Amino acid sequence: MMDRLYAPWRAAYFMNEPEPGCLFCRMLASQDDRAHYILARGERWFVVINRYPYTSGHVMVVCNRHVERVSDFAEAEGAEMTRLVARCERAIAQVYSPDGINIGANLGRSAGAGVVGHFHMHVVPRWQGDTNFMSSVGETRVVSEDLNDTYEKLRRALAE
Repeated sequence: MMDRLYAPWRAAYFMNEPEPGCLFCRMLASQDDRAHYILARGERWFVVINRYPYTSGHVMVVCNRHVERVSDFAEAEGAEMTRLVARCERAIAQVYSPDGINIGANLGRSAGAGVVGHFHMHVVPRWQGDTNFMSSVGETRVVSEDLNDTYEKLRRALAE
């Protein structure tokens, strides 16, 4: 008999038509940080939980303006992004105690960018053996924590 893994919150990702315009610009314009899982706002960047995470604690540091490449950053933008990525690294280490952390960006659709043309840096906690048969064979990720719990834990850690 085949086992089933239910993840009904992902249905919105597959079933709904994407809203027009830029996802990150809509988040930035909203005043409801909790509804969009925005953990922190800087002057030029904001930190948001990835709604479709690779692992629990997967966040993105997103530029406030449409910038496609690192080479497009103003000097102050690059400096602030680095500070926020470092804060995320510390918060994730404090909350999740991962074995490692991936930090990176996907520039362009063919590189894996889900939101093209609006630069964002992924910060992803990793554990020894977290790539298992579910990801490799089943093309499925198991995320064992509700996003609201992730939000509360990381929001507190980022505020420290």
